[in-house]
Amino acid sequence: MRTFDLAPLYRSTVGFDRLFSMLDGFEAAPGYPPYNIERTGENDYRVSVAVAGFGENELSIEAKENTLTIKGEKQVKQDNTGEVLYQGIAGRAFERQFQLADYVQVKGASLENGLLHVDLVREIPEAKKPRQIAINGKTKPQVVETKAAA
Repeated sequence: MRTFDLAPLYRSTVGFDRLFSMLDGFEAAPGYPPYNIERTGENDYRVSVAVAGFGENELSIEAKENTLTIKGEKQVKQDNTGEVLYQGIAGRAFERQFQLADYVQVKGASLENGLLHVDLVREIPEAKKPRQIAINGKTKPQVVETKAAA
């Protein structure tokens, strides 16, 4: 439950709509399926989502602009091999979204041992990287000696 009001900020700022929308969405973040976000290198990241019981054909990953969306939808199976007495492994459909920073791209995905791993990399364009600027000091004026005619 949020105890602060963002309305005054909406009225006095321009261009921060996405940031405020993200802040509004924090309180309604779903808890299923659980996930981890880890940093695997200086510019490499991995999102791991627990998707036990889902196959590759039941999962979809979409990267659009700065949003990574992972969806899962179980296909209904008709098997009459027995009745389920207890079902602790959730099989409900889900959709999990992650906001990506600028220049973060999806490198690949893999499904192993019930975990969906999505590898991300931040590739900053060369023009946006910081660069060192040499300081050109003032050059000393050259003194030209003139020979006085004697």
